[in-house]
Amino acid sequence: MTLAEKIIKLRKERGWSQEELAGQLEISRQSVSKWEGGVSVPELDKIVRMSEIFGVTTDYLLKEEAEQSWKEPETEMIFSGNPPASENEEIRARLVSAEEADTYMDITKKIAGWIAFGVFLCIVSPICLVTFGGLAEYGILSFSEDAAGGIGLAVLLVLVAAAVSILIFHGLKLSKYEYMEKEYFLLEPGMAERIKEKEEAFEPKFRMGIMTGVILCIGGVIPVATVGFLEVPSWEVYSVGVLLFLVACGVYVFVRVGMVKGSYQKLLQEGDYTKKNKEASRALSAFTGVYWCTVTAIFLAFFFWTENGRVSGLIWPVAGVLFAAFYIVVKGIVMRDKRK
Repeated sequence: MTLAEKIIKLRKERGWSQEELAGQLEISRQSVSKWEGGVSVPELDKIVRMSEIFGVTTDYLLKEEAEQSWKEPETEMIFSGNPPASENEEIRARLVSAEEADTYMDITKKIAGWIAFGVFLCIVSPICLVTFGGLAEYGILSFSEDAAGGIGLAVLLVLVAAAVSILIFHGLKLSKYEYMEKEYFLLEPGMAERIKEKEEAFEPKFRMGIMTGVILCIGGVIPVATVGFLEVPSWEVYSVGVLLFLVACGVYVFVRVGMVKGSYQKLLQEGDYTKKNKEASRALSAFTGVYWCTVTAIFLAFFFWTENGRVSGLIWPVAGVLFAAFYIVVKGIVMRDKRK
């Protein structure tokens, strides 16, 4: 019997509703619902409190299945059961201290802007290539199409190199916290409530950021559509540059607010970071790597084969949009297979 099943059994034996148990524990009904649904694991202080309320030992609550073990060395605990892939599988649960959780949230806030800027540079990197190539083609620039393409490609490579450097340098600051995306862990007593308060305080900024990002991305289409009606060929070149810039600004906002929001969800193990979603993320990591390596190969092959910088420069934004669609489809397939 799992911890979730024991909580349900003990609660029903006393004739309590989820609201009544939540009241006894001074938490929300949603928290009890998540425990009983196996979506999250109670913190240590709540487990101790439930053992007192139900009149059982903590060993009874924590020992799941026949051969479950429990031990608590310094910062991590080992226990089997909830949710095992098989009856004998053991789950490693790290105990995250308040200091570690606070440090993680602080670092995420500090580097969110840098990571978002790195993504911004990746999206705007083809603008010079597309713009110079198009203007040279229409004879607006004094130099040849080859020269325009060379300059545009040089700018693209410099911006991509800068973006990669930024992403790697600042991304490494979070490398020690990668386990939060893949492993199950427990928070120090009282920490979940503090994180929830921070998440609720940040929610208005998050909503405003998402709305701003959507407006910028949709607004980027307006110049392209307008130029299509005006039928001024040279303006098409500028409209594509404006489109990429506005989309880059929108994605910048998405990434910046999304990282902060994600830090709260990772610690609370909610949203994309529930137990089932963590299992799916391991399978999806391989898809992500293969996808972007393939896109890079296609871009390089197409550019050097056709020498058409304006068209090849559009591969990246198109690939970004398609990635979101493919990711959702692949994730749905993975989640469906895991439910079987």
